[in-house]
Amino acid sequence: MDRDSLLNHIVDKEQILNMRRVLDQIEIVMNRHTIGITDFMDPYERRLAQSILNRFIDISYKELGGINEAERKVIMIYPEYFQYQDIESPIRSLMIEGNISKLSHRDFLGGILNLGINREKIGDILIHEDNVQVVVKSEIFDYILISLRKVGKEKVKVREIPLKELKSSNIEFEDITTTVPSLRLDALISSAWNLSRKDSQGLIESKKTKVNWEPIDRVSKDIGEGDIISAKGFGRFILNSIKGISKKGRVRVELRLLK
Repeated sequence: MDRDSLLNHIVDKEQILNMRRVLDQIEIVMNRHTIGITDFMDPYERRLAQSILNRFIDISYKELGGINEAERKVIMIYPEYFQYQDIESPIRSLMIEGNISKLSHRDFLGGILNLGINREKIGDILIHEDNVQVVVKSEIFDYILISLRKVGKEKVKVREIPLKELKSSNIEFEDITTTVPSLRLDALISSAWNLSRKDSQGLIESKKTKVNWEPIDRVSKDIGEGDIISAKGFGRFILNSIKGISKKGRVRVELRLLK
């Protein structure tokens, strides 16, 4: 297995490390004829993994996130002669209940991470009106079930639920219509979060931004309709629609800020 040739299309150092872990799993599956499970990956990481996995004809793989539209999924890798339906699921789901109506996604993620668990072991956190559903790797499920008793300042109860009972989150957002000088990444970030152009460029150059989950450090990157932009510490937004050019030559856009 020539690892360097398989990874030569990847630039980001962190993603090279992640894909080396995928190659480790592939090697284990092929040499030991067993099952390999990655940690949870975002859509961009999974696209990179697919570009590697599809080069091996002796293995099969399946992406699992609890629900079809899950953002974060693990990849289960297994010999091509294995039957997927005979393999035990590597993920499980739990429900958090209590006085949680004022708590945010960040609160629930922080509560779990404070137990000493790595983010890569946690899948989607699905926020509902009176409960929160969380998908996790099976290896840490029992520990969370026993240990998670508080989120923020609120006491919570945690119980297991079947994966088939998972439901998509109620996503809250705010639409704003504004004008920008161009569809460059730095211009859109400045408008979405009311930052100076200098600050938005600093955010990008410090490698804290992603476009469609891909790390981007180029301030001049052009953004298209439907692209998802995120920045560490700020959240994310979608370039929901491009509405034309104003009389002053600026681009009228609708941005969808996810809460």
